Amino acid sequence: MKPSDPTQHASVVSTIDHRAAVEAETARFVAVIKDADMATAVPSCPGWTLADLVKHAGSVQRWFSVLLRARIQEPPRTREVGLRLPDRVNGYAHWLAESATVAADAFAATDPDLPMWAWGADQHARFWARRMLFETLLHRADAELALGLRPAVDRPAAVDGIDEFLVNLPFAAFFAPKVANLSGSDSTIRFRATDGDDAWVVRLRPDGFGLDTAHPAAAAADATVRGTAADLLFLLYGRLPYEAEALAHEGDERLLAHWFANSSF
Repeated sequence: MKPSDPTQHASVVSTIDHRAAVEAETARFVAVIKDADMATAVPSCPGWTLADLVKHAGSVQRWFSVLLRARIQEPPRTREVGLRLPDRVNGYAHWLAESATVAADAFAATDPDLPMWAWGADQHARFWARRMLFETLLHRADAELALGLRPAVDRPAAVDGIDEFLVNLPFAAFFAPKVANLSGSDSTIRFRATDGDDAWVVRLRPDGFGLDTAHPAAAAADATVRGTAADLLFLLYGRLPYEAEALAHEGDERLLAHWFANSSF
């Protein structure tokens, strides 16, 4: 499955300052885990503890920062980066906060409109700040779930996160191979936010899939899932099943099952 022209995947223009939001989300993450037992299991990331989750989140921030500073123009050959992890896990919260500082320094030194290689649709430095935001936000939510807390996501961030996920998913097959299975006979799935007017229609074609920005708002879709923007974001990332009470769905059950069996990354 080959993605079509990236311009065909554009949906909304985000008004969020992703660079500032990374710092804010990391601060929220740090506040959640600073007094927690790092050995706590993270059910939404099977096999991980909080220590694993924090190490992953901070590592992603530091690796993306290396890519930004290098102004990469082709896929990187390695993901190795100096992590400077503390010897004891009780220092992980402080280390995660430092990771956000590393990222902020990289953002400050890089024009967000600078052309760069990126694995997704947007071939500019800003791709990495937006991607880093939702990596951080999602794993902050994972930490909250592990600690028995109910994650909250501001609606504008949730809307932007849904869009970011769906715009980039067609390009993710190289690290999420099941995405290559997402094709269909011109079938459509609508994700509609119940706390606003936002909706996204994905069209599965014989040669792949992508957002259909030309789909009329009033036109029927083969399947529809409704929920708040935050719940739809967690749905798309596999943190909620589409059968969850917080969500409503209708239409082609086999199409929905096919989508959710192959769309996670």
